[in-house]
Amino acid sequence: MKNYNLNISAPTDGRYSSLCQETNNIFSEHNLIKMRVKVEIEWLIFLSNQKNIETLPKISESQTKKLRKIYQEFSLKDSLSVKKIEDTTKHDVKAVEYFIKNRIKKNKLVNRYNEHIHICCTSEDINNIAYSLMIKEGRDLLINQANMLERAIKSMGKKYKSVAMLSHTHGQPASPTTMGKEFINFQKRFSAQIDDLKNIQIKGKFNGATGNYSAHSIAYPKINWPLSMKRFVNSLKLEFNSHTTQIEPHDYIADICHKINHINSILIGFSQDIWTYISKNYFSQKNIKGEIGSSTMPHKINPINFENAEGNLGMSNAISQYFATKLVISRLQRDLSDSTVLRNIGLVYAYSIIAYKNILLGLNKLDLNKVKIANDLDECWEILAEPIQMVARKYQISNSYEILKKYTRGKKVDKMTIKKIIESLDIPASEKNRLLELTPKKYIGYAKKLCDVK
Repeated sequence: MKNYNLNISAPTDGRYSSLCQETNNIFSEHNLIKMRVKVEIEWLIFLSNQKNIETLPKISESQTKKLRKIYQEFSLKDSLSVKKIEDTTKHDVKAVEYFIKNRIKKNKLVNRYNEHIHICCTSEDINNIAYSLMIKEGRDLLINQANMLERAIKSMGKKYKSVAMLSHTHGQPASPTTMGKEFINFQKRFSAQIDDLKNIQIKGKFNGATGNYSAHSIAYPKINWPLSMKRFVNSLKLEFNSHTTQIEPHDYIADICHKINHINSILIGFSQDIWTYISKNYFSQKNIKGEIGSSTMPHKINPINFENAEGNLGMSNAISQYFATKLVISRLQRDLSDSTVLRNIGLVYAYSIIAYKNILLGLNKLDLNKVKIANDLDECWEILAEPIQMVARKYQISNSYEILKKYTRGKKVDKMTIKKIIESLDIPASEKNRLLELTPKKYIGYAKKLCDVK
């Protein structure tokens, strides 16, 4: 039996936690503390390797390994120790500094230089890098899940590339396509946006209280601090932001939020289209034993995965849109309004991943109803008015559009009606024969071939 925690308000931590546990782990308070510890320790190690810092000798390789173990083996118990210190300090980053100092007390060599922990730093130096590391890991997780979904959509596109289907523009019958081509349309868009998301540079700053390396230049004037800080931030696999106030301005976070928003909007469209195809009976859904669609109508198999996905994609977009507009604004050189907002950044990823997994679950339940799709095509011969008109225009037949409109607009047209129209046209016999061989099912242009274009 599942272990249900029913005394929480956020569905990402409760009802849907099994779908986004990895995301929750990345953006948890525990992991945030761990990342802060990592940044503080890596900063101390980096400083010890600088030639012009005479007050801190180079930390040996063995001592470096011991220091890194503090964050590599960082446990929930360690997090609780930090939180206990914070109960007194009322400052989360200062609590991390004191925690590290406590941990290295037994290491006499390193402990001798413990005042170099957090030296020249402002809290935001530690925090912005910690968040950057978490966001980077979260993005990788989201992209992995998105790639799984993209591959599934592409696979269904290939599978159904030859299944001719009636299109519906403005909800009305239109020139046919193939079911596969409609999947590939979404797959191409989705794939392009995933690539864009991958290419957004995740940034970090480490330049002190107002971004000017002021404390650094007084404490250690012989060091080229902008260059050194670039090396430090790059060593953590982040892009260096050279010009900031006290805070990293979060422009890259806004870019990520906008891109996730774009990806999710594409998937909302996809979910709604699949929902519509199900309602048209173009897809049936597998009857999963034990599942119930309606509490009163036992026959129903509802498209709940696509509805769930649409709702969760909307939640992610609502939050990400606020982040993108809020986080890039800060009063003068610093205000704290971004801090409480950033603590919710994981929700953008959690709601997205819940949705991606639901779409994948929904796709795996679908069975194509080829009979229904074929019948709808066979009942819409009027859609051939378009190609007939084009051939008539080719041979300069006056009022070609009006002629076809007269016979087809708002009318039920059958095969015989189309045949009469074609035979009445003053066009070469070869063109007449080609049009007479045309059927709604055959009128798909390059739809099938486009499914194989890379």
